[in-house]
Amino acid sequence: MSTAKKQINNSDVVDYMHDLGQKARQVARALSAAESGQKNQALLATADQIEQRADALLAANARDMEAGSQNGLDAALLDRLELNADRISAMADGLRQIAALPDPVGEISDLCYQPSGIQVGRMRVPLGVIAIIYESRPNVTADAAGLCLKSGNAAILRGGSEAIHSNQAIAECIHEGLKQAGLSVEAVQVVATTDRAAVGAMLTMPEYVDVIIPRGGKGLIERISAESQVPVIKHLHGVCHVYIDDAADRQKAIDIAYNAKTQRYGTCNTMETLLVAKSMAVTVLPVLAQMYHKEGVELRGCKHTRDIVVDIKEATDEDWDTEYLAPILSIRVVDDVDAAMDHIQCHGSGHTESIVTEDLSKARRFLREVDSSSVMVNASTRFADGFEYGLGAEIGISTDKLHVRGPVGLEGLTTQKFIVLGDGHVRK
Repeated sequence: MSTAKKQINNSDVVDYMHDLGQKARQVARALSAAESGQKNQALLATADQIEQRADALLAANARDMEAGSQNGLDAALLDRLELNADRISAMADGLRQIAALPDPVGEISDLCYQPSGIQVGRMRVPLGVIAIIYESRPNVTADAAGLCLKSGNAAILRGGSEAIHSNQAIAECIHEGLKQAGLSVEAVQVVATTDRAAVGAMLTMPEYVDVIIPRGGKGLIERISAESQVPVIKHLHGVCHVYIDDAADRQKAIDIAYNAKTQRYGTCNTMETLLVAKSMAVTVLPVLAQMYHKEGVELRGCKHTRDIVVDIKEATDEDWDTEYLAPILSIRVVDDVDAAMDHIQCHGSGHTESIVTEDLSKARRFLREVDSSSVMVNASTRFADGFEYGLGAEIGISTDKLHVRGPVGLEGLTTQKFIVLGDGHVRK
Protein backbone atom coordinates (compact mmCIF):
# COMPACT_ATOMS: atom_id res chain seq x y z
CA MET A 1 0.00 0.00 0.00
CA SER A 2 1.41 3.41 -0.94
CA THR A 3 2.09 6.08 1.66
CA ALA A 4 -0.66 8.20 0.14
CA LYS A 5 -3.24 5.54 0.99
CA LYS A 6 -2.35 4.95 4.62
CA GLN A 7 -4.71 5.99 7.38
CA ILE A 8 -2.75 7.31 10.35
CA ASN A 9 -3.91 7.25 13.95
CA ASN A 10 -2.82 10.28 15.92
CA SER A 11 -1.09 8.15 18.56
CA ASP A 12 1.14 6.66 15.86
CA VAL A 13 2.20 9.93 14.23
CA VAL A 14 5.75 10.03 15.60
CA ASP A 15 6.41 6.41 14.60
CA TYR A 16 4.90 7.12 11.20
CA MET A 17 7.14 10.15 10.62
CA HIS A 18 10.23 8.20 11.67
CA ASP A 19 9.23 5.49 9.20
CA LEU A 20 9.02 8.09 6.43
CA GLY A 21 12.41 9.45 7.49
CA GLN A 22 14.07 6.02 7.45
CA LYS A 23 12.70 5.27 3.98
CA ALA A 24 13.80 8.66 2.68
CA ARG A 25 17.32 8.20 4.05
CA GLN A 26 17.56 4.74 2.50
CA VAL A 27 16.49 5.91 -0.94
CA ALA A 28 18.52 9.14 -0.92
CA ARG A 29 21.80 7.43 -1.82
CA ALA A 30 20.35 5.66 -4.84
CA LEU A 31 18.57 8.82 -5.94
CA SER A 32 21.79 10.84 -5.76
CA ALA A 33 23.30 8.44 -8.29
CA ALA A 34 20.30 8.43 -10.66
CA GLU A 35 21.05 9.51 -14.21
CA SER A 36 19.56 12.74 -15.55
CA GLY A 37 17.59 10.85 -18.18
CA GLN A 38 15.90 8.68 -15.56
CA LYS A 39 14.98 11.68 -13.42
CA ASN A 40 13.66 13.53 -16.44
CA GLN A 41 11.63 10.48 -17.46
CA ALA A 42 9.97 10.49 -14.03
CA LEU A 43 9.20 14.20 -14.28
CA LEU A 44 7.68 13.89 -17.74
CA ALA A 45 5.67 10.81 -16.77
CA THR A 46 4.34 12.64 -13.70
CA ALA A 47 3.33 15.59 -15.88
CA ASP A 48 1.41 13.22 -18.15
CA GLN A 49 -0.27 11.60 -15.15
CA ILE A 50 -1.39 14.98 -13.80
CA GLU A 51 -3.06 15.80 -17.12
CA GLN A 52 -4.57 12.35 -17.52
CA ARG A 53 -5.97 12.36 -13.98
CA ALA A 54 -7.29 15.92 -14.13
CA ASP A 55 -10.84 14.83 -13.30
CA ALA A 56 -9.67 12.95 -10.21
CA LEU A 57 -7.60 15.95 -9.10
CA LEU A 58 -10.58 18.28 -9.51
CA ALA A 59 -12.82 15.89 -7.55
CA ALA A 60 -10.30 15.67 -4.70
CA ASN A 61 -9.89 19.44 -4.72
CA ALA A 62 -13.65 19.92 -4.60
CA ARG A 63 -13.68 18.00 -1.30
CA ASP A 64 -11.03 20.34 0.08
CA MET A 65 -12.84 23.43 -1.18
CA GLU A 66 -16.11 22.31 0.40
CA ALA A 67 -14.42 21.60 3.72
CA GLY A 68 -12.58 24.91 3.52
CA SER A 69 -15.81 26.83 3.01
CA GLN A 70 -17.44 25.03 5.92
CA ASN A 71 -14.40 25.80 8.11
CA GLY A 72 -14.54 29.49 7.30
CA LEU A 73 -11.46 29.92 5.10
CA ASP A 74 -11.43 33.42 3.66
CA ALA A 75 -11.64 34.18 -0.05
CA ALA A 76 -7.88 34.61 -0.46
CA LEU A 77 -7.09 31.22 1.09
CA LEU A 78 -9.81 29.52 -0.93
CA ASP A 79 -8.34 31.03 -4.08
CA ARG A 80 -4.91 29.61 -3.23
CA LEU A 81 -6.46 26.24 -2.48
CA GLU A 82 -8.50 25.95 -5.65
CA LEU A 83 -7.44 23.83 -8.61
CA ASN A 84 -8.89 24.37 -12.06
CA ALA A 85 -8.02 23.27 -15.58
CA ASP A 86 -5.48 26.06 -16.06
CA ARG A 87 -3.74 25.40 -12.74
CA ILE A 88 -3.55 21.68 -13.41
CA SER A 89 -2.07 22.40 -16.82
CA ALA A 90 0.42 24.80 -15.19
CA MET A 91 1.51 22.07 -12.76
CA ALA A 92 2.25 19.72 -15.63
CA ASP A 93 4.04 22.42 -17.60
CA GLY A 94 6.13 23.28 -14.54
CA LEU A 95 7.38 19.69 -14.28
CA ARG A 96 8.27 19.66 -17.97
CA GLN A 97 10.20 22.91 -17.51
CA ILE A 98 12.15 21.35 -14.62
CA ALA A 99 12.95 18.35 -16.82
CA ALA A 100 14.37 20.73 -19.44
CA LEU A 101 16.73 22.43 -16.97
CA PRO A 102 20.41 21.43 -16.75
CA ASP A 103 21.09 18.86 -14.04
CA PRO A 104 23.48 20.33 -11.46
CA VAL A 105 24.30 16.99 -9.82
CA GLY A 106 27.81 15.74 -10.57
CA GLU A 107 28.98 19.02 -12.07
CA ILE A 108 32.73 19.47 -11.46
CA SER A 109 34.25 22.92 -11.18
CA ASP A 110 37.60 24.55 -10.32
CA LEU A 111 39.57 21.38 -11.12
CA CYS A 112 43.25 22.26 -11.20
CA TYR A 113 46.68 20.76 -10.49
CA GLN A 114 48.45 21.47 -7.22
CA PRO A 115 52.25 21.56 -6.75
CA SER A 116 52.08 18.03 -5.33
CA GLY A 117 50.68 16.75 -8.63
CA ILE A 118 47.17 16.01 -7.38
CA GLN A 119 44.14 17.61 -8.99
CA VAL A 120 41.67 19.34 -6.65
CA GLY A 121 38.18 20.44 -7.61
CA ARG A 122 34.61 20.58 -6.42
CA MET A 123 31.64 18.40 -7.29
CA ARG A 124 28.02 19.47 -6.87
CA VAL A 125 25.97 16.90 -4.94
CA PRO A 126 22.44 16.66 -3.46
CA LEU A 127 21.73 17.77 0.10
CA GLY A 128 20.19 14.36 0.85
CA VAL A 129 16.70 14.41 2.38
CA ILE A 130 14.67 17.60 2.15
CA ALA A 131 11.47 18.14 4.14
CA ILE A 132 9.14 20.84 2.89
CA ILE A 133 6.30 22.19 5.03
CA TYR A 134 3.77 24.36 3.24
CA GLU A 135 0.22 25.68 3.31
CA SER A 136 -2.76 26.05 1.01
CA ARG A 137 -1.47 25.77 -2.57
CA PRO A 138 -1.65 22.15 -3.82
CA ASN A 139 0.58 23.00 -6.79
CA VAL A 140 3.51 23.24 -4.34
CA THR A 141 3.31 19.45 -4.01
CA ALA A 142 4.17 18.99 -7.68
CA ASP A 143 6.68 21.86 -7.79
CA ALA A 144 8.55 20.72 -4.68
CA ALA A 145 8.60 17.09 -5.75
CA GLY A 146 9.94 18.04 -9.17
CA LEU A 147 12.71 20.27 -7.87
CA CYS A 148 13.83 17.77 -5.22
CA LEU A 149 13.80 14.91 -7.71
CA LYS A 150 15.78 16.77 -10.39
CA SER A 151 18.38 17.86 -7.81
CA GLY A 152 18.76 14.25 -6.60
CA ASN A 153 17.17 14.71 -3.18
CA ALA A 154 14.64 12.49 -1.44
CA ALA A 155 11.63 14.55 -0.35
CA ILE A 156 9.17 14.46 2.53
CA LEU A 157 6.31 16.85 1.78
CA ARG A 158 3.86 18.03 4.43
CA GLY A 159 1.06 20.18 3.01
CA GLY A 160 -1.64 21.96 4.94
CA SER A 161 -4.60 20.06 6.33
CA GLU A 162 -6.91 22.19 4.17
CA ALA A 163 -5.42 20.58 1.01
CA ILE A 164 -5.07 16.98 2.19
CA HIS A 165 -7.24 15.37 -0.51
CA SER A 166 -5.69 17.42 -3.31
CA ASN A 167 -2.16 16.67 -2.14
CA GLN A 168 -2.79 12.94 -1.87
CA ALA A 169 -4.25 12.87 -5.37
CA ILE A 170 -1.18 14.66 -6.72
CA ALA A 171 1.03 12.24 -4.77
CA GLU A 172 -0.53 9.33 -6.66
CA CYS A 173 0.48 10.99 -9.94
CA ILE A 174 4.03 11.48 -8.66
CA HIS A 175 4.34 7.88 -7.51
CA GLU A 176 3.12 6.58 -10.85
CA GLY A 177 5.66 8.76 -12.63
CA LEU A 178 8.45 7.43 -10.41
CA LYS A 179 7.38 3.83 -11.07
CA GLN A 180 7.38 4.37 -14.82
CA ALA A 181 10.97 5.64 -14.63
CA GLY A 182 12.10 2.74 -12.45
CA LEU A 183 12.65 4.92 -9.36
CA SER A 184 11.44 4.18 -5.85
CA VAL A 185 8.11 5.77 -4.90
CA GLU A 186 9.76 6.56 -1.57
CA ALA A 187 11.86 9.21 -3.33
CA VAL A 188 8.88 11.52 -2.80
CA GLN A 189 6.70 10.89 0.26
CA VAL A 190 3.67 13.09 0.89
CA VAL A 191 2.62 13.02 4.56
CA ALA A 192 -0.81 11.41 4.78
CA THR A 193 -1.88 12.71 8.18
CA THR A 194 -3.27 16.11 9.11
CA ASP A 195 -2.16 15.74 12.73
CA ARG A 196 -0.04 18.75 13.73
CA ALA A 197 2.26 16.40 15.62
CA ALA A 198 3.68 15.38 12.26
CA VAL A 199 5.36 18.78 11.93
CA GLY A 200 6.77 18.58 15.46
CA ALA A 201 8.19 15.14 14.74
CA MET A 202 9.75 16.30 11.48
CA LEU A 203 11.55 19.12 13.27
CA THR A 204 13.30 16.65 15.58
CA MET A 205 14.60 14.14 13.00
CA PRO A 206 18.13 15.34 12.12
CA GLU A 207 19.21 11.73 11.72
CA TYR A 208 16.84 11.43 8.74
CA VAL A 209 16.27 14.96 7.43
CA ASP A 210 19.09 17.20 6.20
CA VAL A 211 17.18 20.42 5.51
CA ILE A 212 13.68 21.78 6.18
CA ILE A 213 12.12 24.39 3.91
CA PRO A 214 8.95 26.08 5.25
CA ARG A 215 6.58 27.85 2.86
CA GLY A 216 3.67 29.69 4.39
CA GLY A 217 2.67 32.43 6.79
CA LYS A 218 4.97 34.22 9.18
CA GLY A 219 3.64 32.25 12.16
CA LEU A 220 4.48 28.90 10.57
CA ILE A 221 7.98 29.99 9.61
CA GLU A 222 8.72 31.52 13.02
CA ARG A 223 7.64 28.33 14.75
CA ILE A 224 9.76 26.10 12.54
CA SER A 225 12.79 28.37 12.85
CA ALA A 226 12.49 28.42 16.64
CA GLU A 227 11.83 24.71 17.21
CA SER A 228 13.73 22.90 14.45
CA GLN A 229 16.73 20.74 15.27
CA VAL A 230 17.27 20.47 11.51
CA PRO A 231 18.84 23.30 9.42
CA VAL A 232 16.15 25.56 7.91
CA ILE A 233 16.14 27.46 4.60
CA LYS A 234 13.56 30.20 4.95
CA HIS A 235 12.34 33.65 4.25
CA LEU A 236 10.35 35.17 7.05
CA HIS A 237 8.66 37.94 5.11
CA GLY A 238 9.21 40.40 2.29
CA VAL A 239 9.26 44.08 3.25
CA CYS A 240 10.68 45.34 -0.04
CA HIS A 241 11.68 48.94 -0.85
CA VAL A 242 12.13 51.14 -3.88
CA TYR A 243 14.20 54.29 -3.34
CA ILE A 244 13.79 57.14 -5.84
CA ASP A 245 17.05 59.07 -5.71
CA ASP A 246 17.46 62.79 -6.41
CA ALA A 247 19.39 61.77 -9.53
CA ALA A 248 16.61 59.50 -10.82
CA ASP A 249 15.07 59.72 -14.27
CA ARG A 250 11.51 60.88 -13.52
CA GLN A 251 9.72 58.56 -15.93
CA LYS A 252 11.79 55.53 -14.94
CA ALA A 253 11.02 56.28 -11.30
CA ILE A 254 7.28 56.49 -11.90
CA ASP A 255 7.17 53.34 -14.04
CA ILE A 256 9.24 51.28 -11.58
CA ALA A 257 7.41 52.45 -8.43
CA TYR A 258 4.04 51.79 -10.06
CA ASN A 259 4.95 48.33 -11.32
CA ALA A 260 6.68 47.25 -8.10
CA LYS A 261 3.45 47.78 -6.18
CA THR A 262 0.58 47.11 -8.57
CA GLN A 263 1.80 44.32 -10.87
CA ARG A 264 0.72 41.84 -8.20
CA TYR A 265 -0.11 42.47 -4.55
CA GLY A 266 0.16 39.12 -2.79
CA THR A 267 3.79 38.25 -3.52
CA CYS A 268 6.87 38.51 -1.32
CA ASN A 269 8.74 40.64 -3.88
CA THR A 270 6.06 43.34 -4.09
CA MET A 271 7.18 46.78 -2.88
CA GLU A 272 5.67 47.62 0.51
CA THR A 273 7.50 50.90 1.21
CA LEU A 274 8.41 53.65 -1.25
CA LEU A 275 11.29 55.94 -0.27
CA VAL A 276 11.66 59.24 -2.14
CA ALA A 277 14.44 61.83 -1.98
CA LYS A 278 13.19 65.26 -0.91
CA SER A 279 14.10 66.95 -4.17
CA MET A 280 12.10 64.39 -6.18
CA ALA A 281 9.06 64.10 -3.92
CA VAL A 282 7.10 67.06 -5.34
CA THR A 283 7.87 65.88 -8.86
CA VAL A 284 6.86 62.21 -8.64
CA LEU A 285 4.52 61.74 -5.68
CA PRO A 286 1.46 63.62 -7.05
CA VAL A 287 1.63 61.60 -10.28
CA LEU A 288 2.14 58.30 -8.49
CA ALA A 289 -0.61 59.05 -5.98
CA GLN A 290 -3.07 59.54 -8.80
CA MET A 291 -1.98 56.31 -10.49
CA TYR A 292 -2.20 54.36 -7.24
CA HIS A 293 -5.62 55.85 -6.53
CA LYS A 294 -6.93 54.51 -9.85
CA GLU A 295 -5.74 51.04 -8.84
CA GLY A 296 -7.39 51.28 -5.42
CA VAL A 297 -4.10 51.36 -3.50
CA GLU A 298 -4.36 52.83 0.01
CA LEU A 299 -1.47 55.17 0.77
CA ARG A 300 0.04 55.80 4.20
CA GLY A 301 2.68 58.48 4.45
CA CYS A 302 5.08 60.36 6.66
CA LYS A 303 4.49 64.05 7.42
CA HIS A 304 6.41 65.25 4.34
CA THR A 305 4.45 62.86 2.13
CA ARG A 306 1.14 64.06 3.57
CA ASP A 307 2.14 67.67 2.92
CA ILE A 308 2.45 66.78 -0.77
CA VAL A 309 -0.35 64.22 -1.12
CA VAL A 310 -3.38 65.27 0.90
CA ASP A 311 -6.09 63.04 2.36
CA ILE A 312 -3.94 59.98 3.00
CA LYS A 313 -3.40 58.17 6.27
CA GLU A 314 -0.44 58.83 8.51
CA ALA A 315 2.07 55.99 8.47
CA THR A 316 2.77 54.50 11.89
CA ASP A 317 5.94 52.84 13.15
CA GLU A 318 4.24 49.51 12.57
CA ASP A 319 3.64 50.32 8.89
CA TRP A 320 7.35 50.53 8.13
CA ASP A 321 7.75 46.91 9.30
CA THR A 322 4.63 45.48 7.67
CA GLU A 323 4.40 43.11 4.72
CA TYR A 324 0.91 44.05 3.53
CA LEU A 325 0.45 41.55 0.68
CA ALA A 326 -2.42 43.87 -0.22
CA PRO A 327 -3.10 47.15 -2.09
CA ILE A 328 -1.57 49.25 0.70
CA LEU A 329 1.66 51.24 0.39
CA SER A 330 3.74 53.18 2.90
CA ILE A 331 5.65 56.22 1.59
CA ARG A 332 8.50 58.06 3.27
CA VAL A 333 10.37 61.15 2.09
CA VAL A 334 14.07 60.96 3.01
CA ASP A 335 17.01 63.34 2.75
CA ASP A 336 19.32 61.27 0.58
CA VAL A 337 20.64 57.81 -0.26
CA ASP A 338 22.22 57.44 3.18
CA ALA A 339 18.88 58.06 4.88
CA ALA A 340 17.24 55.58 2.52
CA MET A 341 19.80 52.91 3.34
CA ASP A 342 19.42 53.63 7.05
CA HIS A 343 15.65 53.10 6.75
CA ILE A 344 16.15 49.83 4.86
CA GLN A 345 18.66 48.57 7.42
CA CYS A 346 16.21 49.34 10.24
CA HIS A 347 12.97 48.13 8.66
CA GLY A 348 13.86 45.82 5.77
CA SER A 349 13.49 42.06 5.85
CA GLY A 350 16.55 41.27 3.74
CA HIS A 351 14.48 40.35 0.68
CA THR A 352 14.70 42.85 -2.21
CA GLU A 353 15.53 46.56 -2.51
CA SER A 354 15.86 48.79 -5.57
CA ILE A 355 17.35 52.21 -6.24
CA VAL A 356 16.25 54.40 -9.15
CA THR A 357 19.14 56.69 -10.08
CA GLU A 358 21.31 57.85 -12.96
CA ASP A 359 24.23 58.44 -10.58
CA LEU A 360 26.65 55.52 -11.04
CA SER A 361 28.46 56.20 -7.76
CA LYS A 362 25.23 56.06 -5.75
CA ALA A 363 24.13 52.94 -7.60
CA ARG A 364 27.39 51.21 -6.73
CA ARG A 365 27.11 52.27 -3.09
CA PHE A 366 23.55 50.96 -2.90
CA LEU A 367 24.56 47.62 -4.43
CA ARG A 368 27.51 47.26 -2.06
CA GLU A 369 26.01 48.52 1.20
CA VAL A 370 22.40 47.30 1.20
CA ASP A 371 22.27 43.89 2.89
CA SER A 372 19.46 42.02 1.14
CA SER A 373 19.21 38.85 -0.93
CA SER A 374 18.49 40.89 -4.08
CA VAL A 375 19.62 44.49 -4.67
CA MET A 376 18.64 46.24 -7.89
CA VAL A 377 19.36 49.38 -9.89
CA ASN A 378 16.63 50.90 -12.07
CA ALA A 379 14.41 47.78 -11.98
CA SER A 380 11.18 46.70 -10.30
CA THR A 381 11.42 44.48 -7.23
CA ARG A 382 8.95 42.14 -8.96
CA PHE A 383 11.90 40.70 -10.91
CA ALA A 384 13.16 38.96 -7.74
CA ASP A 385 12.07 35.53 -8.91
CA GLY A 386 13.80 32.32 -9.91
CA PHE A 387 12.26 32.23 -13.38
CA GLU A 388 13.14 35.87 -14.07
CA TYR A 389 16.71 35.23 -12.90
CA GLY A 390 17.09 32.38 -15.38
CA LEU A 391 17.04 29.69 -12.70
CA GLY A 392 13.83 28.08 -13.91
CA ALA A 393 11.50 26.94 -11.15
CA GLU A 394 12.22 27.79 -7.52
CA ILE A 395 11.21 26.39 -4.14
CA GLY A 396 11.12 29.85 -2.55
CA ILE A 397 13.27 32.89 -1.84
CA SER A 398 15.71 32.64 1.04
CA THR A 399 16.55 35.69 3.13
CA ASP A 400 19.08 33.65 5.10
CA LYS A 401 22.79 34.02 4.40
CA LEU A 402 23.56 30.30 4.77
CA HIS A 403 23.40 27.97 2.91
CA VAL A 404 21.66 29.73 0.01
CA ARG A 405 20.41 33.29 -0.47
CA GLY A 406 17.75 34.61 -2.85
CA PRO A 407 15.67 32.41 -5.18
CA VAL A 408 16.27 28.74 -4.33
CA GLY A 409 16.43 26.75 -7.55
CA LEU A 410 18.07 23.45 -8.38
CA GLU A 411 21.57 24.62 -7.48
CA GLY A 412 20.28 25.88 -4.10
CA LEU A 413 19.08 22.36 -3.33
CA THR A 414 22.60 21.01 -3.72
CA THR A 415 25.95 21.53 -2.01
CA GLN A 416 29.56 20.97 -3.02
CA LYS A 417 32.26 18.61 -1.88
CA PHE A 418 35.96 18.66 -2.65
CA ILE A 419 37.26 15.94 -4.94
CA VAL A 420 40.90 14.94 -5.34
CA LEU A 421 42.33 13.03 -8.32
CA GLY A 422 45.68 11.34 -7.96
CA ASP A 423 47.72 8.56 -9.54
CA GLY A 424 49.42 6.88 -6.63
CA HIS A 425 50.33 10.22 -5.04
CA VAL A 426 51.50 10.17 -1.41
CA ARG A 427 52.25 13.19 0.76
CA LYS A 428 55.89 13.85 1.45
